[in-house]
Amino acid sequence: MEGSTSPKALRVAAISGSLRRGSANTGIIRAAKEICEESIPGLVIDHVDISDLPLLNTDMEVDGGFPPAVEAFRARVRAADCFLFASPEYNYSISGPLKNALDWGSRPPNCWADRAAAIVSASGGSGGSRSMYHIRQVGVFLDIHFINKPEVFIKAHQPPKKFDSDGNLIDPEIKEELREMLLSLQAFTLRLQGKPENSEHAT
Repeated sequence: MEGSTSPKALRVAAISGSLRRGSANTGIIRAAKEICEESIPGLVIDHVDISDLPLLNTDMEVDGGFPPAVEAFRARVRAADCFLFASPEYNYSISGPLKNALDWGSRPPNCWADRAAAIVSASGGSGGSRSMYHIRQVGVFLDIHFINKPEVFIKAHQPPKKFDSDGNLIDPEIKEELREMLLSLQAFTLRLQGKPENSEHAT
């Protein structure tokens, strides 16, 4: 309608818990970005790289400020409407890089609070299910509100092949599962913000 404006797109801060080149979890974020660009209007993926974050050390906080890499990271987190965590499972738990990022973002004032989030994992064994529940546990203290379903656990090393040699997601069924997760995240974010959902998100 003439004179009407489109709603502002929701910004998703997407964080990979793996720093490895060719990481499948980073590949999931690339796939999520493509899915949003192609078929989910109103949802934009911002891939937030955490590889430059120093290990948490509160001695680095001076006069209420943080090291430049931490300040830049926290600004990206604050600018987000919601979060997507894509992380492997290390030793039955959260990857070190992701836990470090969660901790830096939690330093006062907490950057994570009162926003929606989704978790996806590509890993061996159970597909990262244990790490997901540990992320949820940490998120309780951070006041992050996780979607309950769908849950996407990707058993990365079991056939059929799900990722190519560069870590790109190539499995069409998992891409559709990821799309459904993103739609659920979009709907839940709008609900938390008190905004109407369109028919594709409605539950």
